[in-house]
Amino acid sequence: MTKHHIYTMSVTRVYPYYVAKAEKKGRTKTEVDEIIRWLTGYSQEELDVQLEKQTDFETFFEEAPKLNPSRALIKGVVCGVRVEDIEEPTMREIRYLDKLIDELAKGKAMDKILRK
Repeated sequence: MTKHHIYTMSVTRVYPYYVAKAEKKGRTKTEVDEIIRWLTGYSQEELDVQLEKQTDFETFFEEAPKLNPSRALIKGVVCGVRVEDIEEPTMREIRYLDKLIDELAKGKAMDKILRK
């Protein structure tokens, strides 16, 4: 079975779209970075290195220092699919990130986004 093309896509390629989506709704790059760090456990420096290296999504999540256990609380629909129903682990992680960025762009408070 061939992998979905998103797995081999560079996070760096999609990252500007995450930032643009947030900024279009009055949110910030700093908040996008905070969400990514919360989800993956990367420090800001580590995140910057991953973006600089143009790491693909599969490697990005495989090398994540500590995936946040609270990410299992992320529920809802992204691209017409319920994130909690996605069985493939890497795709679920990617969709968790998409869902969190959607919540940011919709104006949700950071403490709610980060499941605090």
